[in-house]
Amino acid sequence: MAHSLVLARKWRPKTFTELVGQAHVVRALSNALTQNRLHHAYLFTGTRGVGKTTIARILAKALNCADGVTATPCGHCAACQAIDSGNFADLIELDAASNTQVDAMRDLMDNLQYSPVYGRYKVYLIDEVHMLSKSAFNAMLKTLEEPPAHVKFILATTDPQKIPVTVLSRCLQFCLKQITTTLIIARLTDILAAEQIRADQTALKLLAHAAKGSMRDALSLLDQAIAFCNNCVEEAGTRAMLGVVNQDYLFALLQGLVQKDGIKLLAITDELEATGVSFDSVLQDLAAWLHQIALAQTVPQAIDEALPQCDQLFALAGQFSREDVQLFYQIALHGRQDLGLAPDEYSGFSMTLLRMLAFLPDMGEKTERVAENTGKYCKTLVLCADQQIPSKPQTTQTISLTPNEAWLTLVKQLKLTGMTRMLAQYCEASTFSPDKITLCLAPEHRHLLEKTYQEKLKGQLEAHFGNSVELAISLASISGDTLATRQENEKRTRQAEATNAIESEPFVQELIEMFDGTLDVTSIKPNP
Repeated sequence: MAHSLVLARKWRPKTFTELVGQAHVVRALSNALTQNRLHHAYLFTGTRGVGKTTIARILAKALNCADGVTATPCGHCAACQAIDSGNFADLIELDAASNTQVDAMRDLMDNLQYSPVYGRYKVYLIDEVHMLSKSAFNAMLKTLEEPPAHVKFILATTDPQKIPVTVLSRCLQFCLKQITTTLIIARLTDILAAEQIRADQTALKLLAHAAKGSMRDALSLLDQAIAFCNNCVEEAGTRAMLGVVNQDYLFALLQGLVQKDGIKLLAITDELEATGVSFDSVLQDLAAWLHQIALAQTVPQAIDEALPQCDQLFALAGQFSREDVQLFYQIALHGRQDLGLAPDEYSGFSMTLLRMLAFLPDMGEKTERVAENTGKYCKTLVLCADQQIPSKPQTTQTISLTPNEAWLTLVKQLKLTGMTRMLAQYCEASTFSPDKITLCLAPEHRHLLEKTYQEKLKGQLEAHFGNSVELAISLASISGDTLATRQENEKRTRQAEATNAIESEPFVQELIEMFDGTLDVTSIKPNP
């Protein structure tokens, strides 16, 4: 009965051109092989699954190919095929993790003097070389310094710090990078297409994220997902297999924090426990969301508008203060560290959420009465005109609003997101009609003039008016009366009114006098 190979073995690169994510190493080795500038000892370092032993075997083929020393081994000669199948007598592989003692190294060194049996070079591949004992390193040191001309050493390790400096100085060292999520997804997509297996991109993103930069781990996880999902790769099955939390739960947790709703947070915790998900992974994903929210608040252009949760991120970014996001991020990180010390994961996770609630600005139950008394100062103010811009002109009517006013009113009606919304909000209109709009943008916001954002804005305008719209945006000095500045002024006004209302509340003054206290005005938040 024939046995199918696991994907990690079946799709292991056999040439330098098939390698993913290690272009810097491939380029250096290819140039050295082409120019015949060969070193006697190579050291490949990097985390697991990034291609250390794969590159070592390709290098062994490049040194022993029947075509001669080459950066492009043929793959068909006896030497290339024997190395690919693991049966090449002149490629000696040693796992230092299970052969740490000096005797094994001395036996290896004793065989160095013999010429290759079939190939041009005798290649010694020592994996996890940092595991060798001190005496074993000493045994190989002399030979490593002056090996016979027919011998090449290839050392691989995940921990170069443990290798003696005397060994490091005698090797040509290459540091392999962790493979990016984008490259892993692209590789998985190609493999699945060749295997004729259906998959959705969200599931592949989950697998790539879980692989943590290791292509081998990604392929192993892909094998599991194919089996788990019954010869396909689907999001729901992949999430269940990986124990990855559904993103809706994370959004609900953050909404619970916005609302300061402890009951809601505990209810979500119960639901998460019922799914069997690891609370450590929930806190990890929660910290990742908080990081994205912080980016949306400070560097919004860094957020990919293609993200499914883009709108949710920008909505949350407007509901949390920057200080709260930074604090929650730190609490989430410390919560992960404390999980192992907690009575159980459930209590450790719920205590982390309660800690976030505890640090939110809150003046207690009596403050709620103050908020009720001053609620009229904490409502959202509508400063823009209520007049609607007609989606399709019925006749050749003149719009009564001025171009500034007409543009500001229209922007509020359009369903814009992310950076496209910011572009519209920071622009002023110099001319405005249903078929031609000319906008000005202050030079300090030139980063918003991306072609993609302009095209998306133009598409929204044409969808709104039902006709082709000529849109022109140029950098120029503006009056500053944009939707963004109006919203910021409105926010400051509401903050000032809320602060004044709290400061003048008799009960608050009574508390300050009674306890010789001061009012932390930064803790006062107007109602959304």
